[in-house]
Amino acid sequence: MSAVTCNHPPLHILYTPPPLSPFFSRQIHFPRSQPPHLRSTLSTVLKSHNRNFPHLFGGVKAHISAWEEEPYEILSSGKKSYLDEQDVVTFLNPPKELIPFDPASYNPAAYLWKKIEDMPEERRHRLLHLLKPRLISRAWEIAGTRYDDPKLSKKSASNLLSSEDDQILLEFYNCRTSGGPWPITWFNFFKKAIFRSNNGNAYGRFFGGSVLPQFPNSSSPLYFEVRQLREVMPTEQPCDLAYEFGDGLLDLHQYPQGFPTPVKHPYPFDDQVVIYIRHIGPGVLVGQAWQEGKELQQVPRKFCGEILMVKDHSVSGEFD
Repeated sequence: MSAVTCNHPPLHILYTPPPLSPFFSRQIHFPRSQPPHLRSTLSTVLKSHNRNFPHLFGGVKAHISAWEEEPYEILSSGKKSYLDEQDVVTFLNPPKELIPFDPASYNPAAYLWKKIEDMPEERRHRLLHLLKPRLISRAWEIAGTRYDDPKLSKKSASNLLSSEDDQILLEFYNCRTSGGPWPITWFNFFKKAIFRSNNGNAYGRFFGGSVLPQFPNSSSPLYFEVRQLREVMPTEQPCDLAYEFGDGLLDLHQYPQGFPTPVKHPYPFDDQVVIYIRHIGPGVLVGQAWQEGKELQQVPRKFCGEILMVKDHSVSGEFD
C-alpha cells in the first residue's frame, strides 16, 4: 500500500490499534487465539477511518482493499463468520473494555441502526440465530434511545408502513422471541406477514413454518391490526407501532392469496394481547408483547418477552 502524506493529525490521536502482524492477509484469516471483540472492533475502526474521516488522508481516499471485500474469518468448522455481524453482537454484548466511559456522548440506537444497515439484506436473517434471548431484550432497550434523535426517530424499518403508495403490499418476517411466561413451543421461532388492505390500513398475522404445529396456520390464523402508537401503555415508554390482536375477527373484503378466513382468537390471544414495536434498523424490528386483559381490574403482564423480527426479502411483494 503506498504511503499517503497529509498535514492532519495522525490517526493514533483518535485510536491506537494494536500492531498489525503478518497474519493479516487479503483473505483476512484471523488466528483463533485473537479475541472476537478485537477482530470486530479493529475491522470497524479501519473501515470507519476510510469511510468517515477522508480528510485525515489529505482528501485522498485511503485504499484498504482487504477490508472492503466483506471481511470475514474462517472458523475451525470451515464456515465464514462475517465481521459486520460480529459488530452487532459485540455492540449488544460488549466486553467491559469496550464500554464507553460516557454513554451520553453518542446515541446507541444510531450506531446499531448503522451497523444493521451495513449488513447486506440477504444476510440480516442470520441475526435471528446470532442474538441470544437476552440480547434481543437488550436490543429493545437500546432501541429506546432512538427517540432522542429527531431525525433517527422518523426512520422506518418497513417499506410497506412508510410507503405512500396505494398499492396493497405484502411483507414477510422471520421472528424469534426472548422467552417468557407462556410455554408456547411454536412461539420461539415463527413467521409474520404484514399487508395493507384496500381500506388503507395495515394488518398482519403470525404463523408457523412447515415443521411447526398447524395451530397458528389455519384453525387460528392469529390476525392483528397495525396501529400507529407512540407509547407502550403498561410502561409509558416510547414505541413506533402496536400490533393489536383484539378478538381476531377482522372485517376485510380482501386478503393476500392463500390466507385463511379470520376466526376468533383462542386464549390467551383473545385477552387483549398487544405487541409494541420499535424499529432498530432497515428490515429489522423488535417488539415487546403484553397481555393487557379484557377486565378493567386486570394487571397487564409480559406475554413472551421481546421479539426480534427480520424481513424476509426473498418473498416480499404485491398481491392482487
